[in-house]
Amino acid sequence: MIPPGSAAKRWAVILLACAWAGTGGAATPAPPSEEARLDAFFAQAWQRELQRSPIRQSRLGLRDAQDRWDEVGDGRREAEAAALRRDLAALEGFDNAKLGTQAALSRRLYVAFAEDRLQRLRWQRHDYLLTQMGGLHSRVPDTLISHHPVRSRADAEAYIARLQRVDGLMAEVVAALQLQEAAGVRPPRFVHALVLDAAGNQLRGRPFDDSAQDSPLYADFSTKLEQLGWPDDEKRALLQRATEALTGGFRAGYGRLIAHLEAAAELAGEEDGVWRLPDGAEYYASLLRHYTTLSVDADTLHDTGLREVAAIHAQMRAIKQAVGFEGDLQAFFAHVRTDSRFRYPDSQAGRDAYLADADTLLKEILARQDELITRIPATPVVVRAVEPWREATAPKAFYRSPQPGSSDPGVFYINLHDMGAAPRYQLPVQLYHEAVPGHHTETMIAHQLEGVPAFRRYASIAAFSEGWSLYAEALPKELGLYQDPYADFGRLSLALMRAARLVVDTGLHARRWSRDRAIAWLDANTPASHYDNRREVERYVVLPGQATAYYVGMLHIQALRERAERTRGAYFDLRGFHDTVLGSGPLPLPLLDQVVDAWIGQQLQQGDPE
Repeated sequence: MIPPGSAAKRWAVILLACAWAGTGGAATPAPPSEEARLDAFFAQAWQRELQRSPIRQSRLGLRDAQDRWDEVGDGRREAEAAALRRDLAALEGFDNAKLGTQAALSRRLYVAFAEDRLQRLRWQRHDYLLTQMGGLHSRVPDTLISHHPVRSRADAEAYIARLQRVDGLMAEVVAALQLQEAAGVRPPRFVHALVLDAAGNQLRGRPFDDSAQDSPLYADFSTKLEQLGWPDDEKRALLQRATEALTGGFRAGYGRLIAHLEAAAELAGEEDGVWRLPDGAEYYASLLRHYTTLSVDADTLHDTGLREVAAIHAQMRAIKQAVGFEGDLQAFFAHVRTDSRFRYPDSQAGRDAYLADADTLLKEILARQDELITRIPATPVVVRAVEPWREATAPKAFYRSPQPGSSDPGVFYINLHDMGAAPRYQLPVQLYHEAVPGHHTETMIAHQLEGVPAFRRYASIAAFSEGWSLYAEALPKELGLYQDPYADFGRLSLALMRAARLVVDTGLHARRWSRDRAIAWLDANTPASHYDNRREVERYVVLPGQATAYYVGMLHIQALRERAERTRGAYFDLRGFHDTVLGSGPLPLPLLDQVVDAWIGQQLQQGDPE
């Protein structure tokens, strides 16, 4: 997808130039070291992977293919699988004894990634292509709005080209959907309505109808043009061309997709778990291995979830008693669901107050973060409301990291579409999870690592990242925060939801629970609203296994900390432990074990401080 003169070619030239420069131009350069050869291998593999995804390039701030979209279909899958097999064979040719600690870890990590990715490619036909949680129908506007700046004419031309090429992209998506459906893989019927609504949102507003409101991409492109000091006639001409692309290739592409989804919805079933798919049990087992990075079965996860839910219920009863509430735990849940003092007003003033309180909490934890860690990210983080065009289907809260090399901050997004779903008591824990010391801290430490290959800095490992951020939710309590018992209840309420996910995810996909049964179980065991529980279960239906990563990862990090505390006793270094956990970037949990054990061993060798 990338034209000649691309990043891959430039990297090849740079690598050759570096090798030549290192010899002073000698005719017979010395052979590179084992680590230098490995670094070159990783650089080439990274560039190859970037070539496959112009969308990922945009997320990383690269512009070589910013007028293109990713390829969709079996050809890409087969090419990627073949390349990964070649990578694994090539890595056999490196001598671990000649590699330093970090280089050896990089080699082990790449092997783990490649083997896991080959397994995911095997099951790619089973993975739902479009859901309310994501897919190219939502990735197209998100890429253009969030990751395609317009700072030059080339940027603007690429934006317009991408709009026009949506027709071809969606033709590939529809073809892939048809192959998936022919293989007996369809999401449940309810998913189609949600995806259709999200896709239809892209065709609402100017220039698609007579509405006074602009469509999301028309508004985005025109706003980006207005911020430039270009002549008005040049901006008008570009906006006209963007309008033609929107009403041309873009509308045709989304229209094609919508027509297919409408027809497919008529054939979709009502059963929710992936057990119903061809080889569904094996598929689900592969997903649990992928998301947890461990060999763990559904029954064990289900039982762990039940045990942890009971333990959190006990802590909640203690808070109920502390605030003087009379009644059982279910009555207390109903109390926090319905009492208006736990909600912000459903108005602009209420939304502004929520954001202002979030900003105050963020400043407070930023001032205390050096008590938890010494690796303080250089990149700032801010709080923003989710944009109106996607708030109806977006998660309640999420984090977005900035493009590498940009001056942009990380963003903690909070969904204020339904203020009833944004209780006051959950604001602190959500901010700690998504921003500091959670996702922003973990992500930016990884991005800013020096001396490690790019694939490690930008790796995505749910058990590590979500496990860390769930573990991080409790760290402010160790600093004396969560003073309000209801805020501490909010912390427990989100921990409870993550523990409940172990029960419900495995219930849906291994024990053949219906969606209604899963929702009812959450209604009976969590303080979340019925609406929130329905959306949660709908998420688990379309992302089987993913929700188990949070609690599994958190339990693993907690166990590692307990191991270090037992070994070091009074000399346990909390900041050093956190530096160690985050200091190698995202890792599968078995590799994280090795890193932490090595740190504990180093601490023992150094002896106790005086």
